[in-house]
Amino acid sequence: MPSHCRIAVAGLGLVGRRHADRIAAMPGVTLAGVADPSDRARVDAGAMGRAWYPALDALLDAEAPDGVIIASPTTLHVEQAALCIERGVPVLIEKPIGVSVAETAPLVARAEAAGVPILTGHHRRHNPLIHAARDVIAQGKLGRIRAVQATCWFYKPDAYFAEAPWRTQKGAGPISVNLAHDIDLLRHLCGEIACVTASATPSIRGAQNEDVAAALLEFASGAIGTISVSDGAVSPWSWELTSAEYPVYPVTQESCYQIAGTEGALSIPDLRLWTHEGAPDWWTPIRATSLIRGASDPLVNQIAHFADVIAGRAAPLVSGREGLRTLQVIEAIQRAAATRERVAITPA
Repeated sequence: MPSHCRIAVAGLGLVGRRHADRIAAMPGVTLAGVADPSDRARVDAGAMGRAWYPALDALLDAEAPDGVIIASPTTLHVEQAALCIERGVPVLIEKPIGVSVAETAPLVARAEAAGVPILTGHHRRHNPLIHAARDVIAQGKLGRIRAVQATCWFYKPDAYFAEAPWRTQKGAGPISVNLAHDIDLLRHLCGEIACVTASATPSIRGAQNEDVAAALLEFASGAIGTISVSDGAVSPWSWELTSAEYPVYPVTQESCYQIAGTEGALSIPDLRLWTHEGAPDWWTPIRATSLIRGASDPLVNQIAHFADVIAGRAAPLVSGREGLRTLQVIEAIQRAAATRERVAITPA
């Protein structure tokens, strides 16, 4: 990682502050500045001893950072990323990469044509436990994957929405804000999703978006998956409460994903691999083996990877194209929920 790698952050909200704090604590990476129009961001940037700018273009002109992390509201992602691409500055865009496929696809194509890297902030792919799960699947220990189940249930307090009213608006519900991470991991672990059907229910708090949804996922491999999400349901079954990835969340001993194949099954994030003794047979004993994996902060890993991409030593693990493909699935789920139709997906 080059000692001169200077990374700026656009949007110093809940997620942007996490990025800024980690950059400040990492050797070889410097926080080049913060772009966010809020007074709170100005104060926070001053407390960190970093330059503050009300707009990203001003930061780019004044600081000429090596890369930019965009953690602003989703509606600004494409516009701000375009400013970076025009200047040849690599960008890491928080998920979802954009509001819609229609507005995001041209950005990704433009960046690819210009040779400017876009990374999508699906940071869970940088978690060592996901590396371990992917290795198990790649080694064929599950056989051919046939069934997938994912649960994403939790209760967000009213204050979460009050401090950022955009979170109550159409398109900012848990399908796009939360399910995007889970869909990306299912694609990463199990392959492309070819078709979806879905259902969603309007928020009982009166927001414009949904607060519960479920989808049936048909994978290109022939596997079938089910996934459900709610930000208004008390539950221990979500990545946030099972992975111990972010200390602000209480940790349960539950799992949120189950993947089953012709040879074995895997629960995640506890990484318990289930296999029968001898050939698979529901009349023979089945036992679980807990897999060993490392532990490290995936946000730190992602920033280190971003620095390597900037330096030309690595290709993006989650490229703009990958982020676009996950957004395609999210958009298909939203469309299927609205029309109650089966929606086919052709990967971008």
